[in-house]
Amino acid sequence: MDLEIRDRGTFSSALVRLEPGDEFVSESGAMFRASSNVDIDVTTRSRGKGGVMAGIKRMLAKEKFFFSRYKVTDNRPGEVGLAPTHVGSVSRIDVDPSTGWLCAGGSYLGSAVQLQIDTEFQGMKGFLTGESISFVKVTGSGPLLVSGFGRIVEYDLNGEMIVDTGHVVAFTDGLSYTIEKAGSSWFQSWLAGEGIVLKFSGTGKILVQSHNTSEFGRLLGPKLPQR
Repeated sequence: MDLEIRDRGTFSSALVRLEPGDEFVSESGAMFRASSNVDIDVTTRSRGKGGVMAGIKRMLAKEKFFFSRYKVTDNRPGEVGLAPTHVGSVSRIDVDPSTGWLCAGGSYLGSAVQLQIDTEFQGMKGFLTGESISFVKVTGSGPLLVSGFGRIVEYDLNGEMIVDTGHVVAFTDGLSYTIEKAGSSWFQSWLAGEGIVLKFSGTGKILVQSHNTSEFGRLLGPKLPQR
């Protein structure tokens, strides 16, 4: 299997090249083209586990209920083109057995079929930050595709970092975070237009997107004609 990130920048996409015996999974609706020898199966299961309850848990994490699963139907290689719904970047993460990854709501795009996909409940932190109440947790060994609105930047963290809410794409599960106010007081945070931020701590990696889909939606919504 080979993955290529194409058109890096505002309109990124991914090309997955499959050999006979390879399988790849994406969120439903991510495929925009495929070669004629690729079979597409719509399922709630990523790796033979889960079912309907797993799909419902993913919806709570702001992900799609269904997966699309791809494999070639003959002895020839095949291709699948994948892209997120919104404009922005696509990044590849090579997951290894020693470290799992947590994907923020809507950032999971696709993964090798051998990776295990589950959800991790965030409790009240998810409600207070405006993030999803659960993150998608990916473990195992293989490539993972994530998407972000705008540009995705990866940071190697050894200590602490503050990230504005709505800008987290994914992070290693060795990191933890707390909810903080942006200014010296909640009133100053509100005046600055920041409000709540997330303070990450520990040693690991974090991917951050430059733009916020919720803020963009609130800005764009009033300018659209009424239906």
